[in-house]
Amino acid sequence: MPGPLLDTLKGVRQPQAPVWLMRQAGRYLPEYRALRAEKGGFLELVYDSEAAAEITVQPIRRFGFDGAILFSDILIVPHAMGQGLTFAAGEGPHLAPTLLEVGLDSFTPAFERFEPVYETVRLTRQQIGPDVTMLGFAGSPWTVATYMIAGEGSKDQGPARLLAYRDPAHMQAIIDAIVEVSVTYLRGQIDAGAEAVQLFDSWAGSLAPDQFEKWVIAPNAAITAKLKETHPDTPVIGFPKGAGAKLPAYARETGVDAVGLDETLDPVWAHQSLPAGMPVQGNFDPLLLEAGGPAVAARVKTIIAAFEDRPHVFNLGHGIGQHTPIAHVEELLAALRG
Repeated sequence: MPGPLLDTLKGVRQPQAPVWLMRQAGRYLPEYRALRAEKGGFLELVYDSEAAAEITVQPIRRFGFDGAILFSDILIVPHAMGQGLTFAAGEGPHLAPTLLEVGLDSFTPAFERFEPVYETVRLTRQQIGPDVTMLGFAGSPWTVATYMIAGEGSKDQGPARLLAYRDPAHMQAIIDAIVEVSVTYLRGQIDAGAEAVQLFDSWAGSLAPDQFEKWVIAPNAAITAKLKETHPDTPVIGFPKGAGAKLPAYARETGVDAVGLDETLDPVWAHQSLPAGMPVQGNFDPLLLEAGGPAVAARVKTIIAAFEDRPHVFNLGHGIGQHTPIAHVEELLAALRG
């Protein structure tokens, strides 16, 4: 029997909103920090299927979330495409050489790098109960492209945005390549046991409306359509962080089954503006969770009330912060579950 999260993503509203939290498997958990100290660097953990499955399951054991989100990273796709990837302590990811320095044809694909991730999905599915939904994911093409072009994260994604304006044909080729590899990657996750997948577009908010249509809506629509050809019953969650007023168009035009809302969106507006009956996910502020206090329960109540007539997955507006106290997560769940 599918669990409440999977049912919600398929459009069936639950008496109590199911819950999972973006980045729920990670640095705020002492058990994660202990395993990382034992095993080594972040990328080594991602490619160690047994360790990655253990990390994926840790928050399920501790909090009883309704979904287990694969422990991995959006930059596994460019790594499999042949771009060098490193994670320096305290500095974030670095990709080299960048697509400002070389062309895609200079990379030697290494798609075998997907295999440990698929094994993580299989191992996790074996360890979680049937009512817990296994969630896979990939980065959306625009966000992945910003890293491949600049080689690292940037404040305004300027290098990618400039390239898109100066040489849209080049940008289109990059986006198209990421779409194709992402479809392969997500199909592999689903075949390994993922019951729903999320497309993370963390930098969607940096684009002007016409660019948003071209580099966010169109490629996410392409991925979703291709996934539906082979896996029509697997829900796709689209999460274009920072989309703001462009979110309703994204919801209508991409073909995703559910949309994630970041913390800047008014949930009442979202309910009024999104297609009727479309499941939504979000949108509690991760920094409020880190701060804690009476405002936590009040905000939970506001969000739940806004979506009382719509299928709703309770989640954060982005990833949980590494300094978030465990007690605050427990308070959030107490407020949600009563």
